[in-house]
Amino acid sequence: MKEGKKMGMFESEKEVSVLSSVYGEENLAKEQARYEHLATKFKECFGEGEVDFFSAPGRTEILGNHTDHNHGKVLTASIAMDTIAAARKNGTSLVHVISEGYKAITIDLENLDSECKCKGTLSLLIGMFECAIKKGYKVEGFDAYITTEVIGAAGVSSSASFEMLICAIMNYFSNEGKIDYVEYAKIGQYAEHEYWLKQSGLLDQMACAVGGVIAIDFKEEMPKVEKVEFGYDKLGYDLIIVNTGKGHADLSEEYSAVPVEMKRAAKVFGKEVLADVDEKEFMANLNKVREEAGDRAVMRALHFFAEQKRVDTAVKAIKEEDYATFLSCITKSGNSSWKWLQNCFATKDETEQAVPVALALTELFIEEEGRGYCRVHGGGFAGVIAAVLPKDLTPKYVEMMTPYMGEENIYVMQIRQTGAVHLEM
Repeated sequence: MKEGKKMGMFESEKEVSVLSSVYGEENLAKEQARYEHLATKFKECFGEGEVDFFSAPGRTEILGNHTDHNHGKVLTASIAMDTIAAARKNGTSLVHVISEGYKAITIDLENLDSECKCKGTLSLLIGMFECAIKKGYKVEGFDAYITTEVIGAAGVSSSASFEMLICAIMNYFSNEGKIDYVEYAKIGQYAEHEYWLKQSGLLDQMACAVGGVIAIDFKEEMPKVEKVEFGYDKLGYDLIIVNTGKGHADLSEEYSAVPVEMKRAAKVFGKEVLADVDEKEFMANLNKVREEAGDRAVMRALHFFAEQKRVDTAVKAIKEEDYATFLSCITKSGNSSWKWLQNCFATKDETEQAVPVALALTELFIEEEGRGYCRVHGGGFAGVIAAVLPKDLTPKYVEMMTPYMGEENIYVMQIRQTGAVHLEM
């Protein structure tokens, strides 16, 4: 009897089922190859033995641009780009992390360097482990090989994807799944605040951790998270992320100025964040805010209040299947971010305006076709834009944008329903 074909890696019934459920059957072959590469590299670096696999997606911001850090409302979703890891416990106090393409990192959990600030992934990991331990969670030594397809420093949350991946590893190996997604997000936020000196909110981490489309209200200490059943596919639209070619890794000062100025405006009313300020009272005292906080703080506060209402409008529209209203909110939010929030280019070099160029080209395309929506995406100042277009227009848009941005910088994607997880393979 002729010997049957030997089963390859990630071809068992269970493995195929797991990968198909996360990535879709149409992407199975690609993901099998990707995980096989991951497993092979882990073995090369850390030797034979049992290994576990983890995944955490990037995120797309739908509405609520720069509102989370002032305890506002957001509508966000995870995307079909993720960071994946092969990992196993090593029975020591040492954590060994190799991110593909970067220098290997070793951290001793019994001797965390609290002075290691602003040193990239090393600082981020130290901050996360420190926070987890402070919160009473266990952190044990492990080895991990990590690779990602989330665009770096470009507004789709490559850092939050990495953070939530590490949280998933800590949770599975050492905490029996007891760390919830809000704690995941707060661990990542702590590391960014204390070790990257970046005043980020919780939007990115929550979106990467939970998965799918979620509406979040950050007003209370425990954010209110609501799953919203939605996907652009349902509307016959594509989400297209365009990388303008300039990252925002060196723009922390510009980024941090947004929450700082919003909080300065809130302070005029004796409040810490704008979510605690009554909009009518703000408008009645606008001149006072201008005097005490400055005009740009006023503009950014006005954006905050408008975004709060847009999120409510959009969520209601989705539930009522009023998609025309929902989609119009995307354009309105993008215009507010550009004109009121003012996060489409960095003031330290106003001659460099890659995001406005990409938006202008997209707006001209949409005007000519009479259909579609676009907006700046993520933290802004550089990075990416998002276009939401009917599927029949996508090829034409990609063709139009390619000479300006490069085809390799244009990503047609959909919303992913799975958040940061251990893959039960």
